Amino acid sequence: MIKTKKRRKSSRFRGSNTNRCGFKNKGKGSGHRGGFGMAGTGKRADQRKSLIINLYGNDYFGKDKALRRGHVPKKSDEINLRNISSNLDSFVKKGIAKESKGQYDINLKGYKILGEGDVKLKLVIKASAASKSAMDKIKKAGGDIIVE
Repeated sequence: MIKTKKRRKSSRFRGSNTNRCGFKNKGKGSGHRGGFGMAGTGKRADQRKSLIINLYGNDYFGKDKALRRGHVPKKSDEINLRNISSNLDSFVKKGIAKESKGQYDINLKGYKILGEGDVKLKLVIKASAASKSAMDKIKKAGGDIIVE
């Protein structure tokens, strides 16, 4: 005998605890859904991420750290007077220093000159910064530090 009227599937779930929602508590309210609309679409909303990315793009999530941290001063490299005097030959070869009349003109822009070590030569150094002790030692030797 052929069935003439097929029973609807929804009628089979009317007396069940889950009503085809799986776990019993999922179907009670909107708690499992996370709310209505854009609720629950924060940084860790993996279940709604594709929806948000399609609507708003990746700019929706989080804030840019670079905008909040303010101005960070650039830290310049440091070099001691001892290193300058011991590496004078290599500075001349590289073109950083030039010798004329017993005086060395050294271009160390981007460096801070520190006063550790002794200077016996006449040095004229162009640097971004210099410590007070370094300036004193170079002036005693007859040189100069030009801070730019």
